[in-house]
Amino acid sequence: MAPAAHTHSYYAATAVGMHDYPCLDEAVRADVCVIGGGFTGLSAALNLAERGFGVVLLEAERIGFGASGRNGGLIGSGQRQDVIEMERQFGLARSREFWNFAEAAKSDIRERVAKHVIDCDLQEGQLLGVHKKSYLGMAAETAKALAERYGYPHARALGRDETRALVATDSFLEGMYDAKAMTIHPLNYALGLASAAQAAGVRIHEASRVLNYTRSSPAVVTTATGQVKADFIVLACNGYLGKLEPRVAGKIMPINNFVVTTEPLGESRAHALIAGRFGVHDTRFVVNYFRLSADRRLIFGGGENYRAGFPRDIAAFVRPNMRKLFPQLADVAIDYAWGGTLSVTLRRLPHIGRLPPNLYFAQGYSGHGISIANFAGRIIAEAIGGSAERFDVFSSLPVHTFPGGTLLRYPGMVLGMLYYSLKDRL
Repeated sequence: MAPAAHTHSYYAATAVGMHDYPCLDEAVRADVCVIGGGFTGLSAALNLAERGFGVVLLEAERIGFGASGRNGGLIGSGQRQDVIEMERQFGLARSREFWNFAEAAKSDIRERVAKHVIDCDLQEGQLLGVHKKSYLGMAAETAKALAERYGYPHARALGRDETRALVATDSFLEGMYDAKAMTIHPLNYALGLASAAQAAGVRIHEASRVLNYTRSSPAVVTTATGQVKADFIVLACNGYLGKLEPRVAGKIMPINNFVVTTEPLGESRAHALIAGRFGVHDTRFVVNYFRLSADRRLIFGGGENYRAGFPRDIAAFVRPNMRKLFPQLADVAIDYAWGGTLSVTLRRLPHIGRLPPNLYFAQGYSGHGISIANFAGRIIAEAIGGSAERFDVFSSLPVHTFPGGTLLRYPGMVLGMLYYSLKDRL
């Protein structure tokens, strides 16, 4: 069975170290079977192998085929909810704990890139653009909180003129610049993790979609052409979970997000647009996010839908969002346009936990998945290895089922998104 081709994205066109892994075509034994070849699964597999576990990783398509290889490449600080909201929900002590975990997640990515010499264009810096008058002051409040209560002096509030000098759009009323957030070529990072995992002893199989698994110890994981008998399962499917695990499917909402990449802008035009290689995102509920590539293209993400298919013309779907922020790009061609599927939870916090008798899972990163997904893989490996302290903190987060479960979650989500889209416009 041949794996599917990667989507026609800028990332696939500039991929480094891509090669095929064999389909599983036999019955094998492992300590752990990891289902999913994105950031969560790759991180879990690599960390488990480094702890001495025998690991088989099964990917339905290609390594990095899903959101891990298609996202905007922005690695933010903290959780998906900002620290002010985290304090409101959980109190300062717990908010600090989650902040420190997110900082550890960023450090883990830096260390993996250095240790395994992953060619993924890792850059530092990220700017939050405030688009709405009612949000004025939030940048200063957040930067002050981070410095005073979290020991993080790397974020600073920017006035309108300073923000406009960094990003040439009239849409931002103020900003906050985080010097230690990052950007990355996500597919190359995933490919680098896969190479490191294989070198550590992980047996990776592509084109090996899992059809079912038993709720037994050991578990038997079945594909169309093979089986894995394993003491533990790590379920790392996120937005591509489908009907594989109904016990957690209703906790997440798969949604589609879309990205375009322009033709090369040239050094001077690119610098006039964004004064650096830092990432940018705004305060809209449906976030616009963008950055410059190594060859000075604009990588721009904006727009979502909440059904199974993608728009017929993704470039036409995304371009109005890009032109609203950057009317000066009206004449610029779009060379690549693609979509991917992620998942969100009701409270936009990750869903990480255990299911009896021997299954660990992580999902629902809500658009904050590069660092948190990598960290989820690490703490799952810790938990399987017997050190569950950090895992237990995340698994204690309350995660609600979407109203109506998997059957009725989409109509409710569409109504909710229409409401927030209207608020964005007011």
